[in-house]
Amino acid sequence: MSGLELFAAVLGVVAVWLTVKQNPWCWPIGLVMVLLYSWIFYEVKLYSDMLLQVVYAALQLYGWWQWTRPGGHAHARQVSRLAPSALLGGLGTGLLASLALGAAMAHWTDAAQPWLDAALTGFSLVAQLWMAHKRVQCWPLWVVLDVIFVALFLYKGLYLTAALYALFTLIAVRGWQEWRRDPALASA
Repeated sequence: MSGLELFAAVLGVVAVWLTVKQNPWCWPIGLVMVLLYSWIFYEVKLYSDMLLQVVYAALQLYGWWQWTRPGGHAHARQVSRLAPSALLGGLGTGLLASLALGAAMAHWTDAAQPWLDAALTGFSLVAQLWMAHKRVQCWPLWVVLDVIFVALFLYKGLYLTAALYALFTLIAVRGWQEWRRDPALASA
């Protein structure tokens, strides 16, 4: 465990908790966290996770804009549900991204766990995009992904990060509960 990993983990807890509370400060705090984690994952050869953090940086900016833009589409900032076709489309996209990235990492890098890391990356991108649009289905997807991330990080010896993702799992359960009770979702 490094001081950098500890700092990134603390920022991660704050960012995810603020997301549950629908506080737009989750996005800039999350931006700093993902940039730090991109370096951490590079050091342990989790290249798909490193790339995921870089994409997360762009998605952090996108989410911040979605949640704070004045005069924008109000529905984009309210909790809502995905239609079944959009849900399946998102999961299908995650699967295709996972397979493509896994093949690239397995054949062109010395990545540790290229297929698992790629699958977590592909589906995390889907979950993050759903979160930026305040889709309630982001939370159960995060629960599944975070549990698998815990196992991966334990395997790689990133014990603090594994603990962070275990906490993320609990926070995601809480987020799922809170967002399902959101008045905007009840009126939809």
